[in-house]
Amino acid sequence: MDSDALNTFLAVHRRGGISNAAKFLHRSQPAISRRIALLEQDLGVPLFERVAGRTLLSDAGRVLIPYAERAVAAAQDAEQAIRALTKQNAGPVSLAVTGTLADSRLSKIMTGFAKENPGVALTLRTATSAEVSGLVRRGEATVGLRYNMDRSRDLDCEAVMTETLQVVCAPDHPLAGKRVKRLAELSGERWIAFPEIPGRREIAAAHVFALFLTRGLGDVEWTAVDSLTAQKRLVESGFGLALLAESHVAEELRSAAIAAIPVGDLVASHDIAVVTRRGGFLSLAAQHLLEAIRRHYGATDAMTIRQPGKQRPARKTIARRRAR
Repeated sequence: MDSDALNTFLAVHRRGGISNAAKFLHRSQPAISRRIALLEQDLGVPLFERVAGRTLLSDAGRVLIPYAERAVAAAQDAEQAIRALTKQNAGPVSLAVTGTLADSRLSKIMTGFAKENPGVALTLRTATSAEVSGLVRRGEATVGLRYNMDRSRDLDCEAVMTETLQVVCAPDHPLAGKRVKRLAELSGERWIAFPEIPGRREIAAAHVFALFLTRGLGDVEWTAVDSLTAQKRLVESGFGLALLAESHVAEELRSAAIAAIPVGDLVASHDIAVVTRRGGFLSLAAQHLLEAIRRHYGATDAMTIRQPGKQRPARKTIARRRAR
């Protein structure tokens, strides 16, 4: 049972069958089938079952998944470590980010990184915060950028920024630019928020509701909108209020397309965190990317969450640790 066999097994699982795995791995279908058959022969159990024309994991296949992911990730680490001995600042670096963090700040980071590291092949993919951690954990991404801290024991998670959230409205809203003393004064408004989806930590309706409930207020009227851009356009049109990060509406506030409503008793923020795999190899290029992220997010006061026994020391911090 070698890493190639395990990688083929994972490809068949993730791509949903032999045919798609063959295309992904640029190999023939018979070659993929033989590789899986040999792996099943070595293990003495079937790893897949055909059910209603679909290729599904068997019980043994489901058990093998986490071990295969760790083994393939370790093999990738070893390969990158060897390459780094001969060519320090080259090779692939993959970055996974939560969708709403793929903004102008990230664009500047990637543009600057590409200029400073021309020999590095940098790729980007977007996902939910939980998916970002999963991609890093499985070795499918080198570095992840997500909302809130992930305290999983197999990941290193470092907060690079704590961002304030604010209430925004249409520029012609009666309260546009006016300060209100209490959030309760906005309980009669319609709110726009992301729908609650497991694993996503953007500011969903549940977050908005929680702010009202902590003040003894009941549910508020809300509309689920699964797009940051759509949320901002609806706010602009006067459809409702939204609780958004300052960076998400900075351009609209400057152009007066959206206005803010300062709220006296509102204290709301979220962390933006970078994640890497615990014990995983980070090439010089990956380290450069991490430093670029820290620099652009202004992480001089960031905090690092590490489990006991981690060799690298935690960064000194003046930021307050918060349980999420």
